[in-house]
Amino acid sequence: EVQLMESGGDSVEAGGSLRLSCTASGLTFDDKAMGWFRQAPGKEREGVACISWSGAIRYYADSVKGRFTISRDDAKNMVYLQMTSLQPEDTAMYYCAARGLCDKYTTVVRDSFTDWGQGTQVTVSS
Repeated sequence: EVQLMESGGDSVEAGGSLRLSCTASGLTFDDKAMGWFRQAPGKEREGVACISWSGAIRYYADSVKGRFTISRDDAKNMVYLQMTSLQPEDTAMYYCAARGLCDKYTTVVRDSFTDWGQGTQVTVSS
């Protein structure tokens, strides 16, 4: 019954911008956070950003701080990731996740999320 679906991934040139969207169904957004994660080839999945149910608390990975912005629209059951100044190092499969803990990223935070989307590919050319 719980379902998350990402969209917005694409191929862009370095320095470009992209906005990812995640549509959620079968979830309530008043108790747990949502987050964005990414996984590059040969790497473990890592946290990018997370946001609390109210939007008052947000955390970003150091590698994306100042470039990416996470937001949510509970009325539409959606969460977004606005990405600017994209670099080749940002190339990865990006995943939306729900019902986890929003804090400074660790693998504990990653493993706290119980619901995941299928991912959307972001490719940044040099």
